Amino acid sequence: MMEQRVGFVGLGNMGEPMARNIARKGFALTIHDADADRAARIAQDIGAKAAENLTALGEAADIVVTMLPTGEIVRAVALEQGLADGLAAGSLVIDMSSSVPMTTVELGKALAERGIALVDAPVSGGVPRAEAGTLAIMAGASDAGHLERARPVLEAMGDKIFPTGPLGTGHAMKALNNYSAAAGFAAASEALILGERFGLDPKTAVEIMNVSTGRNFSTEMTIPSEVIAGRFSSGFALALLAKDVGIAAKLAQELGADLPLVAQTDHWWNAALQASEGGADHTTAYSHWKTRASFQKQ
Repeated sequence: MMEQRVGFVGLGNMGEPMARNIARKGFALTIHDADADRAARIAQDIGAKAAENLTALGEAADIVVTMLPTGEIVRAVALEQGLADGLAAGSLVIDMSSSVPMTTVELGKALAERGIALVDAPVSGGVPRAEAGTLAIMAGASDAGHLERARPVLEAMGDKIFPTGPLGTGHAMKALNNYSAAAGFAAASEALILGERFGLDPKTAVEIMNVSTGRNFSTEMTIPSEVIAGRFSSGFALALLAKDVGIAAKLAQELGADLPLVAQTDHWWNAALQASEGGADHTTAYSHWKTRASFQKQ
């Protein structure tokens, strides 16, 4: 399988360390990014090649990994900007972005008409685990053979690979996981804001939560290091988390599910996004909610 030529599109905060780990495993790697200078610099550093354009990347690869901001961008890259034109029949695309499940299913059909297979394999773990190659990967594939073909490449980036079912289920699981995380962060934030208004020290409150039933990932990890410490730089953008929560809310609507909490969580994170400056970290939502709560006594 190491003879499979791998292409990688999208060298952002997550994509760069993921591509580096693929190169470390000995795959013949070609990379591409909208920032051509960045791609050239990374290629030189990791012993990969930088493709001049997406068609050239497709021609140089048997398997292509995409790590891009949205499913719409993945679709444009694949069908409108030349990637599929360069890929031969029998090639495989692994979309590791956070995409809308139904968009993924539709893209899979469009690529299948060209003889190209698609696996959706979004990740969880953030930049530290991307760097360590220990990401959790949720993989959807309509053909088990496609997932097995993707597995050696996925194993270069993650140590936990979960087959989730047919194409699109990986992206559904990623959105649902991030919705759950976002709801936990929002609930913990509201608890701390209310506690501080009543006179509780937020640092003490979160310490108590973390040895009690109110603990979650946010109380244990991001709130102490980013919110309480005032850093607000977890590395995961507010826009991206709000997008994932929106995907979960849209999925509930599409399935006709009466689930009010996901709709409210979507509204709450969108409000924080609309009030933010571009590129804001997701933990800055706490500051927005605290301001909105108004500490003026009535």
